[in-house]
Amino acid sequence: MKLTRRTLTKALASASLTGLLPAAAFAQNKIVLGFAQVGAESEWRTANTESIKSSAAAAGIDLKFSDAQQKQENQIKAIRSYIAQKVDVIAFSPVVETGWDTVLLEAKAAKIPVVLTDRSVNSKDTSLYVTFMGSDFIEEGRKAGKWLVEKMKDNKGPINIVELQGTVGSAPAIDRKKGFEEIIKADPKFKITRSQTGDFTRAKGKEVMEAFLKADKNINVLFAHNDDMAIGAIQAIEEAGLKPAKDITIISIDAVKGAFEAMIAGKLNVSVECSPLLGPQLMSAVKDIKAGKSLPKRIVTEEGIFPMEVAAKEFPSRKY
Repeated sequence: MKLTRRTLTKALASASLTGLLPAAAFAQNKIVLGFAQVGAESEWRTANTESIKSSAAAAGIDLKFSDAQQKQENQIKAIRSYIAQKVDVIAFSPVVETGWDTVLLEAKAAKIPVVLTDRSVNSKDTSLYVTFMGSDFIEEGRKAGKWLVEKMKDNKGPINIVELQGTVGSAPAIDRKKGFEEIIKADPKFKITRSQTGDFTRAKGKEVMEAFLKADKNINVLFAHNDDMAIGAIQAIEEAGLKPAKDITIISIDAVKGAFEAMIAGKLNVSVECSPLLGPQLMSAVKDIKAGKSLPKRIVTEEGIFPMEVAAKEFPSRKY
């Protein structure tokens, strides 16, 4: 018999069906994951993207990746593209909490399961997604508040706080503010005198802090919803002739390497951890979904808090 490509293909197919060869030798049926990322607005987000890409490669998952550049309409467009491509699973980190029901209903109608990572959505219909994995943002805000209350316990006040909020309408901005205020409201000496979005970026954090400093000469504390905004604000504080972490106590969230460098330099007082390394957890969930396993509706990441006193010791072991 003449060995042609056609006869070889038939032989391989037959061998895989009879168990003589693994099915993978004949055809690779990779799981296809469509991931719609928020953007690249911060050091945290860059680490999050790298974790997802490297974990997908390690897990043998075919990753379709899009960057929404912090625009909800871009994420919705990407999700619709994944639905059209008939991917196996869609995952995304929502730019804001609201406005997702229509596109998620489209995914549900197409029988494509959805996983929320890092940020949640505000929807009455929780059947629109399988699970939400990520940090407890309210608890991060509480940790920041508890650290401040303990730090200032011997200070009679008033303690004037300015706040750099994250992207308006985003889950971390809403929840970190809520958790922080929940703790400090117990003591009237703590007052948030100014609060404005810095959109989670270094440049905007610097710009807004400059405006705060021009408008108010009596700022005791800065609470930034992420490290990048805090690092931008540190520049503004120094340019105004003040000493960050001394003249103004600075609290931020994420605990990225840039924050540890700022703490080691004595310019940032504390950073609450929010781990971006969700890739392995996500790939595990995707495989479980494809295998028909049930997942908990909420998967919470375990995290700590790092004051400047421990920064030098902890820095060498940081992965992001």
